[in-house]
Amino acid sequence: MLDENEKIKSTDEEKITPEVSEENQSEVNSDSIENKISNSTTKNTSSDGKSDEIDGSKVVSEKENKEEAIANEKEKEVEEETKVKEEKGKDDSEKNAEDEKHKQTEEVEGTTKEIKSEEETFIAKNEDESTKEQNEEVDYEKFDLEQLTAALGKLLKNEPVSKIKTSVDKIKKSFNQQFGTLLNEKKEAFLAEGGNVIDFYFSSPIKSAYNDLLFEYKTKRESHYKQIEQEQKENLAKRLALIEDLKHLIENAETSTMYSQFRELQDQWRAIGRIPSASYRDTWRTFEHHVERFYDLLHLSNDLRDLDFKHNLLEKIKLAERAEKLTHDLDLNKAFKELQVLHRLWKEEVGPVAREFREEIWERFSKATKEIHEKRHGHQKELESKYEDNIILKREVIEKIANIIDESASQSHKYWQQKIKELEKLRQEFFKIGKVPRQVNDKIWNEFKDATGVFNRAKNVYYKNVKKEQHDNLQKKNALVEKAQALKDSEEFKSTTEVMKQIQAEWKTIGHVPRKYSDKIWKSFKDACNHYFDRLHGEQDEANKEQVEVFNKKKEFLEKVKSEAKNESLNVEVINSYIEDWNKLGSLPRNMHHVEIKFNKAINSLYGKLDLDEKEIAMLKFKNMVNGYLETNNIRKLDNEQLFIRNKVDELTREIQQLENNISFISGAKDDNPLLKGVRDNIEKNNKYLEIWKTKLKYLSGLEY
Repeated sequence: MLDENEKIKSTDEEKITPEVSEENQSEVNSDSIENKISNSTTKNTSSDGKSDEIDGSKVVSEKENKEEAIANEKEKEVEEETKVKEEKGKDDSEKNAEDEKHKQTEEVEGTTKEIKSEEETFIAKNEDESTKEQNEEVDYEKFDLEQLTAALGKLLKNEPVSKIKTSVDKIKKSFNQQFGTLLNEKKEAFLAEGGNVIDFYFSSPIKSAYNDLLFEYKTKRESHYKQIEQEQKENLAKRLALIEDLKHLIENAETSTMYSQFRELQDQWRAIGRIPSASYRDTWRTFEHHVERFYDLLHLSNDLRDLDFKHNLLEKIKLAERAEKLTHDLDLNKAFKELQVLHRLWKEEVGPVAREFREEIWERFSKATKEIHEKRHGHQKELESKYEDNIILKREVIEKIANIIDESASQSHKYWQQKIKELEKLRQEFFKIGKVPRQVNDKIWNEFKDATGVFNRAKNVYYKNVKKEQHDNLQKKNALVEKAQALKDSEEFKSTTEVMKQIQAEWKTIGHVPRKYSDKIWKSFKDACNHYFDRLHGEQDEANKEQVEVFNKKKEFLEKVKSEAKNESLNVEVINSYIEDWNKLGSLPRNMHHVEIKFNKAINSLYGKLDLDEKEIAMLKFKNMVNGYLETNNIRKLDNEQLFIRNKVDELTREIQQLENNISFISGAKDDNPLLKGVRDNIEKNNKYLEIWKTKLKYLSGLEY
């Protein structure tokens, strides 16, 4: 008797049964254990979505009828053969029968020897199937967009494309739901800012990477099924050729060798893979017809029949023992799948047994089957109970989202950025909870979308108001631009200069404008102001001839400073003394200002040689520049510098806010995620620069000029 890891193989004394559905043709097309495992379980889905269980009474009825018919047929054949022997009484006939018996016995023993290796393959394949089932059990609803994309890439890399459809469909569903929600949020924000729905477009690197992987999957899947189609056509040609071989065997084979030749044809038939479904039924029926013709020619002795019954009983005992072992298997899905294989082997591959053992062995097998089914049903109820609990957990998260906005709180950009982070955490919590019963899945999802929609609408109302304020600021700044452009060519320098300064001061008091207009309007305003003050300084420079002498002195002094660059005893005091001496030489007109620039570069180069940190060096250079403006009474430069610094502070502040907002979309990523690390590094770098610019602004604002 074989151990629990041994698998039952059909004996060739029994005729192949045609009771196989077209979808499960591989069960009889191939003798490979992998095909037996993957295709033997026929599922009839009922209204509640569960697989119908094996009808034991129907199986035993079919088996008894079939076994009884085969037994009766064999008894008749034995009687006819006995009569022939008695009439002829020839020794050579008896010798042939004895030889045939010996040959049959050897073939049965050979069949038994093959069982162990096939059973080992069966167990290994079941372990592979168990691994695949675990992959299919992954709850992709808990994954974020990055994790879903990574999971899809892993499946394409590590699994055959034919085995991942269920997982890919789950990934697609979860990705589309999450990206759809994100897309709606971006669209609402775009419309709230005054955008046109026709102009809206949003994508992301994650979406692009996901689309590339999905295209790769579809391409591989299409190629896979084209290959299968070609293989099935080739298999059909092989089967039709085997049918012709069987017909030839029936018509021409010798009695002493025909049975072994028939077995070889059966083995070849089973080894051939699937054929096109449209040709399956007719091909199978044709083959079965000629199999029946062969059995009509085959006459077994009574001893061989008993030997066949005994062998089949041993095989069915092994099937029953294996089913009993499965009742202790903790992996119920694996046990149920293997049970389906055992039932198929019982029904289709193992032949009949003697009448006195039929009921007993079937009851033993049926009892183990019932126990496995009961355990599986219990496990299913436990899962359903857990899914019910998930309804409560998900609705708790939905309630938190509904109450996330504090109506009494003072709303600001900082407030809404904090709430956006809180919402993202709750969204991740919602997805991590897991599945709910299918019948309420859409309802729970709609409740979740409604709650997040309320939040997004409130957020968009706030930013819409901010946008309105920015548009008002735009109108005010446009008015100042028009005024500055009207005065830029004025010849009344004394009165116009005061007006231009007032315009610049008023500009500073107006807040932000929409980003898409910010650079353009600032350039228009700056160009108008610069144009006027360039003309003003030109008039002043022309009247000051003494500045030529100052220019020559400064050139000589500049060369002296450059020669001191190699002095290792330089310190801040020495460099500052150079600046004081330079300023004492006097101011220069704008057209000679290049020497001032060269001097500042030389001084900055000296500062760079000092053992100071980046901020200290930056402030020394900045103060050097500002003091130069003060010494030359270059008010326009000071004003422009202050405007530039304010704009730089605003720009860095917005950039940091945008980076922090980006982190909220990848907050579920691990700390070592390259994308997350890059964003955090940028935030740290920009905060460092922002601190320097704020220090410069504070210093400049504290000056009186």
